[in-house]
This record gives sequence, C-alpha cells and structure tokens, in this order.
Amino acid sequence: MFGIPDTGSTETLPPIGESALGLARAVLMHGPISRGDLGRRLGLSPASLTRLSKPFFDRGLFVEIDDDATGSVGRPTRPLDVRLDGRRFVGVKLTGEAAYGVLTDLRANELASAHRPLQSRDVDTVVAQLDELVQELATAGPIAAVGVSVGGKVTDSRVVARAPFLGWRDVDLAAALEARVGVPVLVENDVAGLAAAEQWFGAGRGTSTFAVITLGIGVGYALVINDRVITTRDSGLGLGGHVPLDSDGPVCGSGHRGCSDAMLTESSIRAQVSHRLGRPVDYDDVLALAAAGEPDALAVLRSSGRALGRLVALVANIAMLDTVVLSGEGIGLWHVVSDEVIEAARNDRDDEATELQISVDDAGVSSWARGAAAVAIQRTLARLTPVP
Repeated sequence: MFGIPDTGSTETLPPIGESALGLARAVLMHGPISRGDLGRRLGLSPASLTRLSKPFFDRGLFVEIDDDATGSVGRPTRPLDVRLDGRRFVGVKLTGEAAYGVLTDLRANELASAHRPLQSRDVDTVVAQLDELVQELATAGPIAAVGVSVGGKVTDSRVVARAPFLGWRDVDLAAALEARVGVPVLVENDVAGLAAAEQWFGAGRGTSTFAVITLGIGVGYALVINDRVITTRDSGLGLGGHVPLDSDGPVCGSGHRGCSDAMLTESSIRAQVSHRLGRPVDYDDVLALAAAGEPDALAVLRSSGRALGRLVALVANIAMLDTVVLSGEGIGLWHVVSDEVIEAARNDRDDEATELQISVDDAGVSSWARGAAAVAIQRTLARLTPVP
C-alpha cells in the first residue's frame, strides 16, 4: 500500500475552501506568478491572498521563489509557485488490451512510465494488474493519488457505468483499486480527463473556453467552457463519432455513411486503404505510404483530413469558440494532411469569425495517462496532507 505518511498535524490545519482551491488552481496553471498578477487575475486583495494561500504553505505545497528564477528586474516580488517535488501522482489509461501508466509531479509532468498488457478483461484480474502497475511506478517514493481513465461512461469519478472496449457495466473500479493501493483513486472518461490536462497544464491553459477532439480507436470530443469541463449524463457515450461529415464517405459499424467514426478512426482508414491496395496494411503503414505520395493512401487521408476540418469548424461554430485541441493515438493524420484540415475548417467558418486556433498534442498514449493524473491532482487538492 502507498500513501503520504500521516504527520499527525492535519486536524489543526486550516480548512481549504473553494476560494482557496481557486487560488491553488491559478498557481498550478500559471505559476510562478507574482501576487500582484494573481490578485488581478482572481480579483483578490493582498490580505485575501495571504489568507487563502496559508493552507497551502502550511501543507508545504506553495513556495516563494527568488526573483532571479523568473528573470525579472526591479523591486523583489517573491512570486508564488507550487513545490513540484512535494507530491507524486499516478495516471493510468486503461484500454481493452492494456494499461499505460505514468508517474507525474504536481503539474502532471511525466517522471516515469510503465505498461501492462491485460491478461484478461475480468475485473479482478484487471484490478490486480493495475495494482502491479502502480507499485512499479511508486518505487521512487509515496504517491498521493491515482487517476484512471477509460473509454466509456463514468459516474461520480468512481464507477465505470459502461466501457464497451472492456465489456464492463457498473464496475466500482475506484473502490476495488483503493482497497489495494491505499490512496484515493479517481476514475474518469478518457476524453474528459485529457481535456482536464489540457485545461490546467496544456494547450488550453491560456484560454477559458476550448474543445478537444481525439482520434484513434474512436472519435472523442470534450468541451471546456469558462474553465469547466462540461459533463452530462451522456458523456462517455462516444456521441462525437456519429457526426455526419461526408455524404459520399464509407459506412461505419452503426450504418452511418460518412460519419466521423467512418472517416476518422484508425480502423476505418486502415480498411479503406487495404481495400484499395488489395493487401492488409496497418495505420502506421498508411501514414508512411501517404507521406511518400502513394496515391491510394494519400487519397484516403486527404478525404479524412477534409472531414476532420469540417468537424473542427462544426464544433467551433456551434460552441462559439476559437480554440480546438487535437489529440489521440491517431493524430499522425494531422502531420500528413494538415493543409486539408486547415482549409476545410476555414471554408466552413464565417469570414468575420475569430481566427481559429488549432493546437496539436501528439504525445500519444502518454497524453491519455497524464490526463488521468491531472484528474487525480484536481480532485485531491483539498485533501492533500503536509509534505513530510
């Protein structure tokens, strides 16, 4: 079992309220940051900043850094930052075939990684393997919490209500894994977790409203509005895969012609190119062939690129936002046909609309696992005990 040792002092520490958590989020996202900038960002007075930051200094989570570290000049400001080495988290991306884990610091920076092919999809077997993965990643020291992301619907950050790739329904994964690792476990839909990581630590950090579109086994979609990841009862159902994009496109497994699943998933792209070439090829082969100019592979990817551009524009237009983050293990598509994506997105936008910003996170499976760690960080800030 793992955890931060109990110092015996947590009962006397000041409670952490929502305002203080807002302050912690701002320092995590934007630190090192001066008190003046922090006060202006949050609308807080110097006295309020001092009061709200006290619980985090008491826990050893905040530090003041020297002006020399920021390169600033003039009167010393002693900017605030988080103590990155004070906490460790594990994030795990769980698929139908494997578990991919990362060890991170308090900003979800990856410190180590590990991987386990699943021996089976039986719940007890998977939990045992997740425990092994956490043990391997925690050898360097105690961890504060574990985040697990799955492709499917999750309720209360604990129960996997539906995970088609695992064949699971109503599995209390958090309780089962907590019983083994001894620290809080948070479970989240994988795309929502990735959006949380982009919001706090990634491409979305500079804007309060943006969308995330993921490509891979399926097509995922998440929305962040005013610094909140939007979740509903239908989150995790893969509804982003059913958006019609090309009336002449192939048919998906649900019978939809030219939908995002049919146009953008690895399996569909691979099947189209294999059919054209008369031989089986995998997704990486498709990308390499298209990059080399092979006509059939390039034709399929260009069609997919135009479909992705339409999806980007549709999301931006309907949600009235101007930033879209593209990610997922299938993001190699972008590197071959980015021109088609950009042109199609531009064509479907109003000429006077704000210029669209498309950011690409191409870290692959690491991004998913860091997203799970980000969820664990966000949800346990108020419960962290003092740094020993």
